[in-house]
Amino acid sequence: MTRISGLSVLLSLLLLPCAVTPAAAAVPPPPFAYRQIEDPAREAAAQELMETLRCLTCQSQSIADSDAPMAGSMRHEVRTRIAAGEDPEAIRNWLIRRYGDYVSYSPPVGAATWPLYAGPLVLLLLAGMLLRHRLGKRS
Repeated sequence: MTRISGLSVLLSLLLLPCAVTPAAAAVPPPPFAYRQIEDPAREAAAQELMETLRCLTCQSQSIADSDAPMAGSMRHEVRTRIAAGEDPEAIRNWLIRRYGDYVSYSPPVGAATWPLYAGPLVLLLLAGMLLRHRLGKRS
């Protein structure tokens, strides 16, 4: 008797994600995820901002190009705030505070991001010193 109970509990736990997934997939996207702002100037400002923000799900696409639900939510947020008259730079700063520097394709220089800017310079200096050392030995 306990064997059947344990088996039924295990089967129920294994099938639980199948029962939950269709309900979660039925949630419609936010209104401005795929609908543009009626004012062309504000839509252009929103589009320009969305091109500079990284999709946190895809990580290789901007939120303007991604079809991920997360990107749709971020597009909705950007368009809603731009339609309300908020400055694009203020929206960018809000998204960076909310999701971190990684959301921006051009993160600001700070304590956590300075290696991104200093790394290439250090590598160039090391390569130059190595070349100078190698070419100096030949002469």
